[in-house]
Amino acid sequence: MRALSYSRYGGPEVLQAVDLPCPKPGSGEILVKVEACALNGADYEIMTGWPIYSRMWGWMRPKIGVLGSDVAGYVEAVGTGVDGFAVGDAVIGELFEHWGGLAEYVTAPASLWVMKPEALPFVDAAALPQAGVLALQATRDVVAGQRVLIAGAGGGVGTFALQMVKAKGAHAVAEDNATKGERLRELGADVVLDYRADDVAALGLRFDLIIDCVCGRPVLQSRRLLKPGGRFWFIGGPLGASLIAGIAGPILSRFDSRDVRLLLWDRNPRDVEQLAQMAVEGQIVPVIDKVFPLGDAPGAMQRLGSGQSVGKVMVAAEN
Repeated sequence: MRALSYSRYGGPEVLQAVDLPCPKPGSGEILVKVEACALNGADYEIMTGWPIYSRMWGWMRPKIGVLGSDVAGYVEAVGTGVDGFAVGDAVIGELFEHWGGLAEYVTAPASLWVMKPEALPFVDAAALPQAGVLALQATRDVVAGQRVLIAGAGGGVGTFALQMVKAKGAHAVAEDNATKGERLRELGADVVLDYRADDVAALGLRFDLIIDCVCGRPVLQSRRLLKPGGRFWFIGGPLGASLIAGIAGPILSRFDSRDVRLLLWDRNPRDVEQLAQMAVEGQIVPVIDKVFPLGDAPGAMQRLGSGQSVGKVMVAAEN
């Protein structure tokens, strides 16, 4: 089978098209023919080996030969002990820690897969698992009339979160670079801010919820933007800022009702099923920045790393 593999850390140029033996499903696994794979920030970090924590999968050399964890495709074969899946089924999987999506075929435990609704295109389906689940978990308690700030609103998590809070009747302030402003308004943002030129504090607003996908503010500054009883979720960003948020946030939260914490992604296939149904019903629309063929996965990684993509960067099978 064709796959995009790498054997050293570096930029997108380290990804090389290779021919590998097609994997066989072990006990409890299924083999899936990959129709689409979404790229995430984790793929880029593990490819480059930076920040340093991304080398937990290989200190000097990567141990993950083929990246890609958000996958949609057809079941090609079923391993022993698997119930609920049959050859030909269309499925969605979140394969973090298993990887292998940047290939024609991938195997993974059956517990990581859910059925794909027939009406949902494969590219849209593969865009859902990691970014969509994080957004769903971050916005689960939002109610109508609340005010929500989303920092990094133009990324994968941000575009999902923006749609979710608007669907619940909340007032959404979206913050990202100016080039993404028009798309964020189309997604329903009530206010759009350019993080390089606009100061959210100058709005004089206090928020019930802040979702920070980039960790662009110090913790104390973030807390000052919250209403009493408000919550600040740090989802992504530089390691140092994330660690400070993870340590200092809970300590500061003891002093009053404002809660600042890291949102640690909780893998839950049922959440993926919910997202798929929401997409079919039009409650959310996966925002697809660009779809690259499998052979141009380096180009897809380059686009992801540019910081200019809006929504998800996708890799699709070359049928």
